[in-house]
Amino acid sequence: MNENIGINAGKIWQYLEANGESQVVRVRRKLKLSSIEMHLALGWLAREGNVVFCKKGFFMWVKLV
Repeated sequence: MNENIGINAGKIWQYLEANGESQVVRVRRKLKLSSIEMHLALGWLAREGNVVFCKKGFFMWVKLV
């Protein structure tokens, strides 16, 4: 499971690098990740200081630092 977290974090990184700031829900759908896979990978990236989050309206957005 832990190795998948790193792999998914890499997928999210690549997506954000290519597409810029995005809704967390949109990234999850595009990458076809489960909710838990998405949150674990985002936690990994956040812990390393690679992403920041902001809330816009009802949605959470994420972008690379």
